[in-house]
Amino acid sequence: MASLKKFLKEKGYKRIPLTYTATQHLEIKARINKIEGNFILDTGASSSCVGFEAVSHFKLLAEDSDVKAAGAGATNMLTQIAQKNVIEIKGWKKKKVDLVLFDLKHVNDALVKHKAEKVQGIIGADILKKGKAIIDYKSMSLFLK
Repeated sequence: MASLKKFLKEKGYKRIPLTYTATQHLEIKARINKIEGNFILDTGASSSCVGFEAVSHFKLLAEDSDVKAAGAGATNMLTQIAQKNVIEIKGWKKKKVDLVLFDLKHVNDALVKHKAEKVQGIIGADILKKGKAIIDYKSMSLFLK
């Protein structure tokens, strides 16, 4: 039987290596508008997000939003939205991606407390769906098509 990696490559998937943070979150490098950043891969996050402090880093055009964000340890957070961005993850690319912008301080405080690096954002289920994602925990790989 062919390996999963070989099988998915034949089906047009791109393999993206994953690493664990000190907090055991999956971490991934991605580019937004051609600028690289560190992201947590979170299958439970409905939308991909960028922290307010990284808006200028990624050259995002922030617009006000009525949507309130909620996540582990925080609720009812104010958000903004940045529309029509390009995201690239190791050869996989998607245009016209909307990103939710909100305060990631609580996330980064927890990471730093455990001696992990800060992240600029979260890759969520919206991107994973668009890329028909498959996560292989054995090989620590994300596959996107």
